[in-house]
Amino acid sequence: MKLTVVGCSGSFPSADSACSCYLIEAEGYRLLLDMGNGALGELQKYIGLYDIDAIALSHLHPDHCIDMCGYFVARYYRHEGGRCDPVPVYGPAGTEHRLTTAYDDTPSEKSMSEVFDFHTLTSGDTFRLGPFTVTARRVTHPVETYGFRIEHRGRVFCYSGDSGRCDSLTGLATGADLFLCEASFTDGKEDLPEVHLNGRQAGECARRAGAERLVLTHIPPWTDAQVNLCDAKAVFEGPVELARPGAVYEV
Repeated sequence: MKLTVVGCSGSFPSADSACSCYLIEAEGYRLLLDMGNGALGELQKYIGLYDIDAIALSHLHPDHCIDMCGYFVARYYRHEGGRCDPVPVYGPAGTEHRLTTAYDDTPSEKSMSEVFDFHTLTSGDTFRLGPFTVTARRVTHPVETYGFRIEHRGRVFCYSGDSGRCDSLTGLATGADLFLCEASFTDGKEDLPEVHLNGRQAGECARRAGAERLVLTHIPPWTDAQVNLCDAKAVFEGPVELARPGAVYEV
């Protein structure tokens, strides 16, 4: 598997990064995880607009899904070559309604489904997308949110989505070769355990899960990423680094 970080800023875009968006590729199949603020523009550096095979949305906060509205325009109003077949979109209950409401002026209430083939996630779902086996589990966040475990030829990639401390995230990341984990908060500063993790908690989760490698992501512009990196390294013995736009990992 190949992971490309398209955007990794938390809550809103930073001066250097769009919000959450990650491209997973194997055997010519391209799966996109999340499409937050600013991600659609950045995505075009790495892939053609019409070359995505499936999309999975962890949850419906804007920093993870709002650029789907722009992507709707690109697919719905495509003139040259005609409209593409609908691309599968996996997300929480109400994804179609949320995107239609956010766009506000679609030609009809069902226009989104003319270009997106919506599938509703439920916790514990395991399904095939091209060469990938994908498992989705609810994680702890104020809205319905999923973390993803993606397996291919014995290799495991785990993406936390947005999550506070919870056993389901540890389970998803068990034995992961690469664990892409959010670290939004700073240890000793914010204390909202059912909203986000801090760097230390991300490291502890990776350690409990027996993950091989940890990459910290979804760090908002107001959080000192180097502090979170040091905190994660203090409790996790494996390789730890910060996500950055354009970074590529072979899993």
